Amino acid sequence: MPDDAVGRAAAEARAAAEEESAFSHPVVDPDVTLAYGDDPDQVIDFYAPRETAPGGRLVPLVVVLHGGAWRARYDRRHVTPFADFLARRGFAVANVEYRRGGAALPAQRGAGEAGPVAGRWPETFDDVAAAMDALPALVREALPQADPRRMVVTGHSAGGHLALWAAARHVLPADAVWRTDRPAPLRGVVALAPIADFTVADKLDVCGGACRQLLGGEEAFTERVPYADPALLLPTGIATTLVQGRADLVVPQAVAEAYADAAAKAGEVVGLTLLEEAGHFPLIDPAADACAVVAEEIAQLAW
Repeated sequence: MPDDAVGRAAAEARAAAEEESAFSHPVVDPDVTLAYGDDPDQVIDFYAPRETAPGGRLVPLVVVLHGGAWRARYDRRHVTPFADFLARRGFAVANVEYRRGGAALPAQRGAGEAGPVAGRWPETFDDVAAAMDALPALVREALPQADPRRMVVTGHSAGGHLALWAAARHVLPADAVWRTDRPAPLRGVVALAPIADFTVADKLDVCGGACRQLLGGEEAFTERVPYADPALLLPTGIATTLVQGRADLVVPQAVAEAYADAAAKAGEVVGLTLLEEAGHFPLIDPAADACAVVAEEIAQLAW
């Protein structure tokens, strides 16, 4: 076998082992679940901090947006160990669910995609916007220990995209229904291996064409991408850090680098933390060293 084939096989084996480890942890039930809408997927799980802050002071709130290529088979349960990990680090945590794509959405049928479709337009974006808008009131009810003035949004993979998007609603096109008249009250965003630049992700066929599917297929992509691509929604004026494994085969490093480059061209400095010998899933795996790095990046913005 040629050396490059051997190397590729080794990388794929390591990636498979990382994924297995990340998904091996049992689901951690939340302390409270509250709805922000009528659909069964319009809910937020809340995790109270497992440690009391010195002097009884309020603690930062971390909003988690899960990944899974915006596809229905991946829901918030797979990041509950990560949410619990953050709660054990002293954070209050809100784990957001949202509507994702199914196998037979009529609007995208016949577009040539195989397997489950990624995302639902506009429902996926409707839900993230609605959840973020509802959070202050829900947090007061569910997590009195949390300080909403110290809110950091984090997300993994497709959830990293949604985290960046949620922080950029004030720079959406003027006719966007999700646009806000001012920046979200965030201390920052920590995006984990995010699908952050749709042009580069599309060229690399990240997650089997998920970006195009999210926006409704081939015909709608060009029209809708200005409303959805974080790399086109800059500068935000909100502190942003990307955490990326150099060995990521799912969302390659080039996607995060393209977003950082776009931010720089827009006059904004975005942090990019590259982790050696880490792939896609260690970032949300409590058993991995990378997960501790993520918690530290969140802490640096939150406090």
